Amino acid sequence: MASRAVSRTSGRSRARPWGRLSGRLLGGGALVLGALLLRLLAGVGFANYDTLYALLWGQQLSRGETPLYGVPVAPTPHPLLEALGLLLSPLGPAAAEGVTVALGFLALAGCGWVIYRLGAAWFGRAAGALAALILLTRMPILAYGVRAYADIPYLLLLLSALLVETRRPRAGAPVLALLALAGLLRPEAWAFSGIYWLYLAAPALRGSRGLEEEPGAGVAPGEPPDRARLARLALLAASAPLLWMLGDLLVTGNPLWSLTNTRSTAQTLDRVRGIGKVPEYIPRRIGEILRPPVLVGAALGGVLSLLWLPARSSVRTGALAGALAVLVFAAFATVGLPIDTRYAFPVAAILALFCAAGVLGWVGLEKGDPRRRLWMAAGPSSQWGSSPTRPRSTARSTVKCAASAARRRSRGTSSRSWRTTLSPSAAARWGFPTTAPSPSSRSVCARAPRTS
Repeated sequence: MASRAVSRTSGRSRARPWGRLSGRLLGGGALVLGALLLRLLAGVGFANYDTLYALLWGQQLSRGETPLYGVPVAPTPHPLLEALGLLLSPLGPAAAEGVTVALGFLALAGCGWVIYRLGAAWFGRAAGALAALILLTRMPILAYGVRAYADIPYLLLLLSALLVETRRPRAGAPVLALLALAGLLRPEAWAFSGIYWLYLAAPALRGSRGLEEEPGAGVAPGEPPDRARLARLALLAASAPLLWMLGDLLVTGNPLWSLTNTRSTAQTLDRVRGIGKVPEYIPRRIGEILRPPVLVGAALGGVLSLLWLPARSSVRTGALAGALAVLVFAAFATVGLPIDTRYAFPVAAILALFCAAGVLGWVGLEKGDPRRRLWMAAGPSSQWGSSPTRPRSTARSTVKCAASAARRRSRGTSSRSWRTTLSPSAAARWGFPTTAPSPSSRSVCARAPRTS
């Protein structure tokens, strides 16, 4: 009997790693299939102006040259994309762009998967599936994913950090590592890293026992706060801005080059910016992504889930994450950065989750709970009057938008143009015109077709 029990135990222990491995393989396969499906639906894919410049700068680094950040109306440097360009430089320009576009579609599919996992953890699997469907059928999300913008992998990293924190509160280093990678794509992640570190350090700062007992994050119960561990986490939280500013310093001699250049370019291109525009344009940008029916569903889902699912700490985590995303978006707009639609993607993703909760969050209530029927009736009614989401028509609109961008990129001339400092060979190698694009060509698909 004892030998049988030992053999069963050893068999289960051997099966667990294999089960985890097979689950990861299935997840990876589903991610690849999702990316292929999105590519087929879109019908087109290419790297946008900003991403191409990052790849070009990475190629210049591979040759030991200084990246040409000073090109007129150049995009903001993104260190992680430049590292990708450096890594892909041996493949040549065409292959590097192809790999980058493929990674963009994988990131887009990954956003759908992580949103599903978040929704399943917060409100149930059905709500998670609906949230993923909402997110991946939003015209701006698809349009930017098709063009391999940095904002899609940035969104994926942010959502992944939120998923890790949902599964393991106060996870510490894993969350900060994901936010550090995101911070090499967009500076808003710096604020999220700082806020999260303060959240981790709050018990120690108050003089209590410190962080919870978690690998890479806290200390054992009853022990004094581990100041050294907090210092290591602080260094991890600050790594992205330090690396970004170090790169700017080495290339331009100005550690704040990205900030000053972005503000200057936004002014040149007449972008919406400034604290005075925040109350009007931040809600407008969020609405451009989600449209009123989804916003109504999100409001309903937020209220009902916070009132009727108070025992779920993940619901409060989601609501807090959404509020922080709005505050960080507004804070960066007040320092003169443009209020672009793509900067509202994190807020839109959280609201998509709460919209799914508004429709299907009632599954979290007990079957005999009278509030269950009220929620079941209120959820679908919040979406009355909205046309159903049509992925095919959304994809066709994305194709038209992307094709228009490709034509503009190939023409590259306009009544308002500037000479670039790129050599003719470099411009030809990466598909750049010998003149910098006009403000209109740098804002393709800024106003996406209406989708509900």
